[in-house]
Amino acid sequence: MNRVVRAHMTSPMMFPRMDTAPFFKVTVFEQEHFQGKCLEFTSECCNIHNCGMDNIRSIRVESGAWVGFEHHDFQGQQFILERGEYPNWDAYSGSLSYHTERFMSFRPIYCSHHSSRMMIFERENFMGRCTELCDDYPSLEAMGWFMPEVGSMHVQCGAFVCYEYPGYRGQQYIMECERHSGDFQHWRNWGSHCQTPKIQSIRRIRH
Repeated sequence: MNRVVRAHMTSPMMFPRMDTAPFFKVTVFEQEHFQGKCLEFTSECCNIHNCGMDNIRSIRVESGAWVGFEHHDFQGQQFILERGEYPNWDAYSGSLSYHTERFMSFRPIYCSHHSSRMMIFERENFMGRCTELCDDYPSLEAMGWFMPEVGSMHVQCGAFVCYEYPGYRGQQYIMECERHSGDFQHWRNWGSHCQTPKIQSIRRIRH
């Protein structure tokens, strides 16, 4: 039987007051299928090594929406984690374009309980043609977006996860209204792992 250790980690990153946000709870396991050492968190963890674990290989999200990262300090590949069970890498990877089983840090997505609305732009710095999104779009092309790329984004409220390919596949980029004031002027702002402006499906993040 796994012994759950409760951990309440903090980092220098600033977030909204918890009394204005929903409750968050996640349990992470060192082995696949919820085996091995496990830890329970209600706030962010910037480096799982500091908690005595080598890696995270399965996750159980009990409350809230979270984003996981390949490396410590919230760097590298991003993984959206909504309420449910993730027994192995395939369950949370979103069919990434390259295989990595490292999972070293994670944090709550505080704004995901709000209604979501964003603008996407043809070019960087909010230039060119644009359209407003407030729903889930398994194919941007099918809803009328005229190119396979997005130059910049402005998240007006809530949070979205953007995917490299149609059908919510490929690299994941978490866009939140509380990051960069919701302004993502260039595709390089989407995450340290971002190598291309290609975005072909987008959906809302909701608790």
